[in-house]
Amino acid sequence: MSTEHHSVRQHILDTGKVIITGKGFAGVGLNEILTAAGVPKGSFYHYFKSKELFGEALLADYVSKYLEEMDAMLTRPGQSAARSLMDYWASWTADTDGGCDCRCLVVKLGSEVSDMSEPMRLALRKGTDQIVARLATSITQALADGSLHGVADAQRTALTLYQMWLGAAMLTKLRREPSALHGAWEATLALLGLPSGEASGR
Repeated sequence: MSTEHHSVRQHILDTGKVIITGKGFAGVGLNEILTAAGVPKGSFYHYFKSKELFGEALLADYVSKYLEEMDAMLTRPGQSAARSLMDYWASWTADTDGGCDCRCLVVKLGSEVSDMSEPMRLALRKGTDQIVARLATSITQALADGSLHGVADAQRTALTLYQMWLGAAMLTKLRREPSALHGAWEATLALLGLPSGEASGR
């Protein structure tokens, strides 16, 4: 892929992500994305054969970047794996301003695209499986370095935590206030056996 090809394709994806995270997938037409990106329709179809394939590529791109950020957060040098894991959960509560982090396409599009597009559903499913796998690895590392104790099943605990935080994020969108995320923080500390008074970074 040439640098120019990658640059234009990425520009379309980046522009589409901003608009779709605000309005949803079905509520945004291609013309709105292309006008905002300054790209003609013919160029769009050069990179993406349909809106659905664009959506699939958008989700794959989002997950790839999210995992890079997650990896950096969970492997910070000089601190325990448990501290890095709690920093990750604290990032869910940051900058919510009483709402939900609009960057989270899993929260924004999960229910919507699962009903309309099997390829997009599978892209999100693959991405969430990768997120849970990284959380399980972090828990395993925390058990190894002694910063966590008594977690019997890292994979099951990781899945439980991720499901809880996704639910809390969706409730936060409904309520327009972050009490569900704060509750998820306290429940996470209890599940991991960490002190309940630990700061969340809020």
